[in-house]
Amino acid sequence: MCGIAGFINFQENEMLANAACTKQKHRGPDAQSIWKHNNIALSHQRLSIIDLEARSNQPLIKDGLAIIFNGEIYNYQELKNELLNTVPHLNFITTSDTEVLLELYRYKKEKCLDLLLGMFAFAIYEIKTGKLFIARDHFGIKPLFYTQINNSFAFSSELKTLTNIPGFDKTLNTSALVGAINYLWVPGNESMFCNCFKLPPAHYMVIDTNEETIKTGIIPYWKLDTRIQYTNEEQITDLLTNCIEASIRRHMVADVPVSSFLSGGLDSSLISVLASKTNPRISTYTIATSDTDKLVEQMPEDEKYARLLADQFHFDHNEILLNANIVKDLPSMVHILDEPIGDPAAINTYLICKAAREKGVKVILSGMGADEIFFGYRRQKATLLALYYRKIPPVLRRPINWLIQTAPVKAKGKGIRLIRWTKRFLSFAELPLEEAYMRSYSYYDEEEIHALFTQNIQQSYASLRQHHAQLFNAHYGEDVVNKMCYTDIYMFMLGLNLTYTDRASMAASVEVRVPFIDKDVISLAMKIDGNLKYKGGKSKYILKKVAEKYLPHQIIYRPKASFGAPIRSWISGELKGMVNELLSKEAVEKRGLFNYSFVKRLIENDRKGIEDNAYRIYQLLTIELWCREYLDVL
Repeated sequence: MCGIAGFINFQENEMLANAACTKQKHRGPDAQSIWKHNNIALSHQRLSIIDLEARSNQPLIKDGLAIIFNGEIYNYQELKNELLNTVPHLNFITTSDTEVLLELYRYKKEKCLDLLLGMFAFAIYEIKTGKLFIARDHFGIKPLFYTQINNSFAFSSELKTLTNIPGFDKTLNTSALVGAINYLWVPGNESMFCNCFKLPPAHYMVIDTNEETIKTGIIPYWKLDTRIQYTNEEQITDLLTNCIEASIRRHMVADVPVSSFLSGGLDSSLISVLASKTNPRISTYTIATSDTDKLVEQMPEDEKYARLLADQFHFDHNEILLNANIVKDLPSMVHILDEPIGDPAAINTYLICKAAREKGVKVILSGMGADEIFFGYRRQKATLLALYYRKIPPVLRRPINWLIQTAPVKAKGKGIRLIRWTKRFLSFAELPLEEAYMRSYSYYDEEEIHALFTQNIQQSYASLRQHHAQLFNAHYGEDVVNKMCYTDIYMFMLGLNLTYTDRASMAASVEVRVPFIDKDVISLAMKIDGNLKYKGGKSKYILKKVAEKYLPHQIIYRPKASFGAPIRSWISGELKGMVNELLSKEAVEKRGLFNYSFVKRLIENDRKGIEDNAYRIYQLLTIELWCREYLDVL
């Protein structure tokens, strides 16, 4: 895991490459280097995981090719052996996956991407031809931003590396802002700036640096197969077991110790136990929260289940008390995340990785992705439930709606989770299926989001709706379960979970690996009939059948818990002063993005316990801090 950046046709290429080393040093504290040739400069920051020797530092230059690479190729040993068996006189000068990737490109060009199992964003420069090849992994685990300024081109692992380039266009992207308000994160391949973009997952671009005009055509190299092939429970349980085991074995490949997140839930527990087959004394890390925060949030006790599993399997277990100085940490997280992300789970990730790094850990496994591909989220299940709720006669639904809408979500400092959940459910329960699913993880309805903004956002919101509808209706016909899973892969997983995980973990100089977000695992999972993902009222049914081979029953079938933070406690407590300051009438009207009367009502209703607006308020704080960080530059 590393940081990469490249600059073409800038007068100050070398200076920008050196600045990238400084800006992204947290991504690669072990070595920072640049390489320049003609009108291009490449920059690399290395976190040494495979082949720890200096010979594998990057940019790696070999026989007319230069490579900078962020990520891991987990099947590199097999690919290396295939090359040695098929290419006469091929000589490797390192034992790294970087060199294997370079040689694969030499002999197979873009077809090398078909062979890779891993996470990656990389660039390879052909010294003789002047062609630059840039690619991103199948699901966007590793980031890649790019921008074109007149006839100059730049790319990097982090947005902040590009924003200080002379001539960078800091025009705020209204569509991205609307997405960040609606979802709490920026969807699609846009960034918060109009002329800066993300290379889409499973795409590459080729740039001829010799041409007078830089052209940036983007080409897809892979598409997820969405044809249902598996309906037999016994058959797919065996196939899935073997596939997940193989993925975790691959993800254990490293020349440094590999640790694991452990929330005590199904996904992280399964990964930790299977990883312990390779490393019996694997170290595990979990977040603990205070009793006060649990009271407001009504959060499940992850620590109890994590301890139970750690004791049974003799893990080297570590608990980290979530004692964030949120007033201090929130501005830091905004800087780290590059984009306004209103999910405080990023703070959890950062604190776990920071604590693990202090113990010498460089690599940690995560259970991310299982909820998306196996139907594990409550909102997925709730959207199915809504299909039945709509069959209730309106005359009966109306009093139910009135009763719930008038009920408080908080009383005497204690959150009322059932009311909170029911209000959320009713916000989308009567909508058509695709609209209901979008609303299930949107934080505003259409009327509210238009009322919030001072400017006309009709076109931006319509584009947001269209993007979601296209994803939801693209595949699977009447298989509603898989329609939701597919949408989540390219919306929620890509836009939120992978984004904050990369930024937060790399800020602590730790590599997070995600065995469920593996090309083989997801390819298999998305060929499984939805009736085996949700069966008998059980979410993630087929994954639970796999887990029964390894985990205690009480871990597999414990209540669902999210990887969150006590945001409601923070908003009503530690962050109250920041809310009063950053979302004051003066601050909101000076920024000019939002209507203060609407913002004021959100805050007042949250404090009265009438509405649960904690996440909406938190995101408004995040956006104001982001604007101060990225726009208010003297």
